[in-house]
Amino acid sequence: MKLVSSMKRVRAFTTSIGVVAVVACAQARVEPESPAPQTSAAQENAAQTSAARASAARASASRATSAPTRDYFVFVASEATDEIWLIRFGPDGARVERRHETGLNRAEPDGPHGVAVSPGGRHYYVTNGHGTPYGSLWKYDANTSDVIGRVELGLFPASMQVSPDGLYVYAVNFNLHGDMVPSSVSIVAANEMLEVARLETCTMPHGSRFNPQGTKHYSTCMMDEMLIEIDARQFEVARHFMLSKGGEHGMAGKPRHAHGSAQTHAGGHGASAGHAGGHGMETPPAANTKCSPTWAATSSDGSRVYVACNAANDIVEIDVERWSLLRRIPAGNGVYNLATTRNGKLLIATNKRGQSVSIINIADGRELANIPTLRPVVHGVAISDDDRYAFISVEGYGSQPGTVEIIDLTALARVASVDVGQMAGGIDFWRSEERR
Repeated sequence: MKLVSSMKRVRAFTTSIGVVAVVACAQARVEPESPAPQTSAAQENAAQTSAARASAARASASRATSAPTRDYFVFVASEATDEIWLIRFGPDGARVERRHETGLNRAEPDGPHGVAVSPGGRHYYVTNGHGTPYGSLWKYDANTSDVIGRVELGLFPASMQVSPDGLYVYAVNFNLHGDMVPSSVSIVAANEMLEVARLETCTMPHGSRFNPQGTKHYSTCMMDEMLIEIDARQFEVARHFMLSKGGEHGMAGKPRHAHGSAQTHAGGHGASAGHAGGHGMETPPAANTKCSPTWAATSSDGSRVYVACNAANDIVEIDVERWSLLRRIPAGNGVYNLATTRNGKLLIATNKRGQSVSIINIADGRELANIPTLRPVVHGVAISDDDRYAFISVEGYGSQPGTVEIIDLTALARVASVDVGQMAGGIDFWRSEERR
């Protein structure tokens, strides 16, 4: 599919901006020996405990300083600068491999929000939120960043994902600047770049994730306190789940909308809220029971759905078969985006207000680590194909650049970071390769 000549040309180029590697090393403390001539049993136990801690610290340091043997590649979108960046991370640290501009409007930002790589890695897709008035979905060649196609969607298309078979792209129309009315999920035929369905869901839908089987799609409703499940075989809303504390329950079919609920939502995510510091950044009031869901992710087998409750600072775990609440997992301040490792063991959560990333053990819900980020307004997360690394996009604040920070999921430490354009948001893993 060829685009008209009025379309903005993609300018891809390789750049070297320097490698910034931050390696966290734990060092064992060695206490001076006691001059006492005799050692009690309590002292011996204390010494053994100290030695064990020192050994664990040295082991952790060894894991943290173990450089990758492969090169990893991720795409990330900078919403304020209309740029898509390809980041390489490997034995030499993290660097920008190439970048290009996206969109049609040179006078104003087009606002690239979501990035999604197709299965197999041949293409990637970008949602541009702004238009006249509608946003659009762009398709690129992953190896060259050449434009393959473009299709107009709804108001402010944002989060998206490609179906596991690569045939469809599901993009939520967030409608950030529109009226507080139910919006939709656009379903696009990936090969033809044609919108084949637009399903009304809820007010301010956000997040877009399939189960591994590709039979169910999930998105959240920031203003309506619910999770939406779409039957990907029938192209219809199958079920929805209410998420407010104390009122959790699942229901069949499409939701019945109560438009007034949006006006009383804790945190005020209204159209007047600025996007850069807006949704997900407001502190909820005391005794808040609202969820304000911002993301959904499935377990590795698709039997569970995890929903980030930004206002409640926790994660709702739902049993898909029974469509019922299993537990609420404590999370960081302003939990925002989620990702699960392929081995089913870890849940990674970005904490937008807390300026940190939580690594959670799924089995018991424990937070194994809370890792501060270098800059504020933490956004997205993508996991490497071997479950070794988590790649975190950080928007930054004001004139600060965006950042991609890389966390070693074995060492539970940040090991590298690289600056990109302002408001780094959508991020997706592309591929890894052996060092040539």
